[in-house]
Amino acid sequence: MSTASEIVHDNFLRRVAAEDFPAPVSATTPEEVGLNASELLDLFESQLLSRHVDLAARRLKTRGQGFYTISSAGHEGNAVFGCVFRTTDMAFLHYRSGAFVIQRAKHVAGQDPVRDILLSIVASSDDPVSGGRHKVLGNAATLVPPQTSTIASHLPKAMGAAFAVDLAARLKIQDPVMPADAVIVCTFGDASANHSTALGAINAAAWASYQGIPMPIVFVCEDNGLGISVPTPQDWIVRSFSERPGLDYMHCDGLDLVDCWRGATAAAELARRERAPVFLHVRMVRLMGHAGEDQESEYRTVEATQADESNDPLLHSARRLIEAGILTPAGITELYQRIERDVAATAEQVITRPKLSSREEVMSTLLPPVRTMLPAPLPLTAARSEQKPQPLARHINQALADLMHQYPEIVLCGQDIARKGGVYGVTAGLMKKFGAARVMDTLLDEQSILGLALGMAHNNLLAIPEIQFLAYLHNALDQIRGEAATLPFFSRRAFRNPTVVRLPGLAYQKGFGGHFHNDNSLTALRDMPGVILACPSNGPDAARMLRTCVQLAREQGRVVLFVEPIALYYTRDLHAAGDGQWASVYQPEGQDETIPFGQPGIYGDGTELCILTYGNGFYLSRQAEKILREQHGMKLRIVDLRWLVPLPEKQILAAVAPCKRILIVDEGRRSGSISEALCTLLLESGIRMPLARLTGEDCFIPLGDAARLVLPGTEQIISAALQS
Repeated sequence: MSTASEIVHDNFLRRVAAEDFPAPVSATTPEEVGLNASELLDLFESQLLSRHVDLAARRLKTRGQGFYTISSAGHEGNAVFGCVFRTTDMAFLHYRSGAFVIQRAKHVAGQDPVRDILLSIVASSDDPVSGGRHKVLGNAATLVPPQTSTIASHLPKAMGAAFAVDLAARLKIQDPVMPADAVIVCTFGDASANHSTALGAINAAAWASYQGIPMPIVFVCEDNGLGISVPTPQDWIVRSFSERPGLDYMHCDGLDLVDCWRGATAAAELARRERAPVFLHVRMVRLMGHAGEDQESEYRTVEATQADESNDPLLHSARRLIEAGILTPAGITELYQRIERDVAATAEQVITRPKLSSREEVMSTLLPPVRTMLPAPLPLTAARSEQKPQPLARHINQALADLMHQYPEIVLCGQDIARKGGVYGVTAGLMKKFGAARVMDTLLDEQSILGLALGMAHNNLLAIPEIQFLAYLHNALDQIRGEAATLPFFSRRAFRNPTVVRLPGLAYQKGFGGHFHNDNSLTALRDMPGVILACPSNGPDAARMLRTCVQLAREQGRVVLFVEPIALYYTRDLHAAGDGQWASVYQPEGQDETIPFGQPGIYGDGTELCILTYGNGFYLSRQAEKILREQHGMKLRIVDLRWLVPLPEKQILAAVAPCKRILIVDEGRRSGSISEALCTLLLESGIRMPLARLTGEDCFIPLGDAARLVLPGTEQIISAALQS
């Protein structure tokens, strides 16, 4: 029995020889849409290259020498987009965009996309895109950030990149990646159009455009009628997207190069001229199944599969070339077979190329490269008068203001952060100081907020988004994990998403309960390689750490999650009402040093007990320390970790080394918590001193005073210290 790839291959040769072509989908001539003979032939060549890369990939997979064979077969019409859109228009692509990548690479010197894709398929370390870490489509030289097997997760940052084009010009950002007239092109499938990330991103773009905010992006929905095995309902895409406010809907047929050219040029011109989003609905077919050894016979009728095979876009293109007198059937067959031989020869070459061979080599691209020759920060011009002691929230507010004075590329975004100043007033007054272009309210959608920030980073802006509550991040965590964290890893450090995400969170709030507004779990934030997790406990630390986080993002391209303990936002007193010991005068940079990445805070120098803690735990441990010292004569030290991921291991071990006992106070849940990582560190380091931990329970936070029943408290810390 012939395989799907063999059927498609044989059908093309047989039907071209017989001049047995599918019925035309458009009577429009190439000349009528401005497509000349050389361009038409060039697009056809890209289609053939893409098809033969897919066929070669199937053969390599069968021989056990290739991996990950999701193909572009049936979608080769997207070669048109690789020509219509400029190489300065950043492109966010889905995994059936082989022809796009090949066509665009023709416009950039020194590119060999066929070899690059095949190197990726065989997981060779010579692959210039991912270095053998994944089969991805993209390249820094062609301004295509590589994507893995995305299901619409690239749409939010595509939307953010579109927003960043005009914003960078308005703010006069130095060295933007894209010119001021650029547009973004973003491709995805009809099934992915149903995903919350796609719907959120498209909605956010339309929401902005509806209000007159520039959003130059073309969302290209390549509709082949299938989501793996699930058919897309008839007319679902057109009915879903054709009448949305703020979004222009267009349609073209991707089976026909001429009609696809018509639709693509119209969409690109409209988005570029109006600086508004366009939804380009493109008809495609899917050939050779979904991926790998997918057997369509298990979920499709033979007639349905054969109908798509008879509508092969390469057959439509061949008919166009013959009708235009550009090639004869024999000439098409000769070109097809020559490209087949060339691609097959390249495939044989790439299987001999080296593979990743060590743990260190694999992990070498986890972190983005350090940037050099950055614009220097602007001086702080306003003299700051003597202030009264301020709580944590005000320190963060003033640090943000100073950072925005110094770095014109910093932009704040989030729900309610502008006019209202955030739920807790942390960003109050910043919009008035810096304007709505730099302090902006977003719509209520965490995926779009983070995508906006990540997309802005693609144009050399530095976003500091706020997610209203820590637990809300779970609605959009893949934007951090699957998009931002993986970007340098899968792009061989060619791309990065520097971002500082502010996360008001943790527990101990009075009057709040539930898993959304009063959440003490950091577990999901600890499992993202390369991402930094920081958590200050007091105002001065928060300001100094925030400056360090901005440096890490700006200079090293890092993604930083900055967790702010809500319960301590406006706390002023430590031991007694009115003592004011948890408030302090804000010190601007220059008068106050930053806190180096990984440096914990140490209070006290006692050696009887070392308490390891963070956030609210440091505040509570300070209360406990006073009682332990005054009433029990215990001399101890408290280590405020500050940096929770990665843990400052050497500094922690140095801090506990002189001590007789260790108590870990972790306000998080007992399972999957920071305390588990600390115990592992201490035990694996060979420390044998008595070790105990006090944690929150594996429970959601209830309302009112009942919350204290499942969280560590001052009395519990005292009791644990005396018993440990």
